Parts: sequence; structure tokens; C-alpha cells
Amino acid sequence: MNKKIITVTSPLLPNLDEFHELLKQIWDSKWITNNGSFHKQLEKELATYLGVPYISLFTNGTLPLLTALQALRITGEVITTPYSFVATTHSIWWNGCKPVFVDIDPSTGCMDPHKIEAAITPKTTAIMPVHVYGKPCDVDAIQEIADKYGLKVIYDAAHAFGVKVNNKISKTLSKGEDNFVSVLNAGDMSTLSFHATKVYNTIEGGALVMHDEKTKKHIDDLKNFGIHDDVTVVGPGINSKMDEMRSAYGLLNLKQVDKAIEARKKVAQAYREGLKDVEGISVWFDMDGVHHNYSYFPIFINAEKYGKSRDELFFEMKENNVLARRYFYPLISNFSTYRGLESAAPSNLPNATKMANEVLCLPMHHALSGEDIQRVLEFIIK
Repeated sequence: MNKKIITVTSPLLPNLDEFHELLKQIWDSKWITNNGSFHKQLEKELATYLGVPYISLFTNGTLPLLTALQALRITGEVITTPYSFVATTHSIWWNGCKPVFVDIDPSTGCMDPHKIEAAITPKTTAIMPVHVYGKPCDVDAIQEIADKYGLKVIYDAAHAFGVKVNNKISKTLSKGEDNFVSVLNAGDMSTLSFHATKVYNTIEGGALVMHDEKTKKHIDDLKNFGIHDDVTVVGPGINSKMDEMRSAYGLLNLKQVDKAIEARKKVAQAYREGLKDVEGISVWFDMDGVHHNYSYFPIFINAEKYGKSRDELFFEMKENNVLARRYFYPLISNFSTYRGLESAAPSNLPNATKMANEVLCLPMHHALSGEDIQRVLEFIIK
């Protein structure tokens, strides 16, 4: 057995000497949090890089979800997807709202717009879709439904850092054939995660994208206990600010994220080529009209055709130091906290249930070597 462990992900790390230099500046300034110079600089550079009008940094990727719901005064029921990380639905619960699950589109893993209207009730106030694995949702169809019923749309875009679309994907966001626009501009707000496992990371961190300066200022108040100035508290806020150390770290990583995405793209191409003739294994290809970030590489296993189940392959790989991930399994709707909801019934979520039982995300990161990729492929092919 090969003793080298091939991890499912690996963090993008800045040059340590460059990071030390920025840390020295922080130590000299003695300003380590509360909207320091690196924090301001990172917000500005991220807005430019991502192509969004306004962005607010957070200390992790869950708090932007909580704060977006607060800022938009969401109550009652929120339509969402069971095929995501639990933070998506947890944020709804923590805001005292009821999550309502709808099924997914099996071609993308994202919320199926055709299932939304049947789930709307007089108590529905918002929709929270997820750009799964960085594949963009059908933002035009979702927005049309939201406008029709007067609903807010908050996108969990934790996987969608740098993802852009043109008018083959969205007539709403894009104006011309070659005019790619950030998918983060869809809906009322979009949230990002900068966790260590993501394409771009600040160790822990996150952000909230909004459309206007007034909302930006309100969000900045809410993430700082609701404090507007030294004598004014505008609401029951929370403490979720990003500190100067992680802001500096993020500035350095922003310089190298394009190179990392390019490396990930080559991994994806190698996997697709290597697995194209393996019976019982299916993969996804790039969507036409999308600039992808290659954040994950899911494969889907038909046990009858492949000869063994997804779980059998997963555990065999693990025993041989090749670490994959059953992501997302189980469905959020299967966890004890939520499975009592009427909308959580498997009969309501056939596509999500099938995908959760077949998916296996292969090792995917910028540091994978050709030898690593070949070892992953050979294990699956054999």
C-alpha cells in the first residue's frame, strides 16, 4: 500500500516571508481588528476581482447567511435545498424561520426552479438556493418566480468564488455574447465562504455581496454588534468582523488564486479523460457560457454497472490513503433536526436522494501532482 496520503483538498497558502512582512506592519500599527487598513484594502480588491459593487468581509462563511436573513427581515418560511452543507439550513433555523426543501436539478445539483412555486405558501418570504460545486443556479427562472410572489433571494455562493456567466446562462446578468458577469450579482444578496477548504481562503472567513452602498453600511453595522457610531446602535447585531491578520493573508492569496484555479482545471481535465470509458462512472463537464472555478470534482457511481457501491469504493480508497468525500451525504433533510419537516420526505426529493447516494468528490486542489492524479484514476479504474 502506498503510504502517501492524497488529501481531498489542500489549502492555498501565501508565501510565508511575504506574510511575515505584512504581520510586521500589523504589529507596528497595533491595529489588529475593527476595520483596519488591510481589511479595507481586501474588501476593495475583492470587489474589483469578483466584479461586484459592494462586499462586506466576515469572520466565517456562516455568519453572512445569518446576517443576510436579518438585514432583509426574513420571517416565516424560506424555500431552500437539501443538497448543501448544513450551514445553509442552519442559518434559516437560527433566524427563527422554517426551512422548506425542494428537489434539485439532476444535471447541476442546484435547486430546480420548476419545484419552487408548488412550495410557496402565504408564509413564504424568501428563497435560498445554492450554487452547488460552483455550478450556477438558473438565476433568471428563480428571479422571475421571486418577482412574481414578492420574495427575497439570498444565494449561498460558498462554492462560487470567481464564477462568471454570460447570456447563454443568464439574460438578466449578462448583456452580450462575450460579456461575462459574476454570478454573485444575482438575487438580493450572495454569500461567500473563505474557509481553508475553498478555492480562495483566508483560513476562516466569508463575505456578503450586496448591490448598494446603503445596504453595505447597514450590513457593516450589523456585523459589529449593530453599532453605527459611538452613541447609536441600529439593531441587535452580532460580532462577525474579519481581523487584520486574515485580511492580510487574504490579500496575498488573491494574487495567486488565478494560478490555483488554472491548476485545478488541469486536474479536472485529467480526471475526465481518465474516467471517460469507465462503465458505471459518470462525470460533469463544463457548462457552456460559464467561467468555472473547479472547486470540486464529483463523480457519480451506478453500483449495478460499476460493480460496487459508492460506499464500498469510498472506504477502499480511504484504506489505501486516497481520501475522497461523500459530499453531500447525508442530505440535510435526513438529519434528525430537519427530517420531521413535511418537505424533508424522500418522496419529495427523489433527485437529491439519488445524487446523495451516488456522489463521491475526488481529491481536487492546486497541489495535486500528475502522479497523484494517476494514482486516483488507477484505483477507480481497476
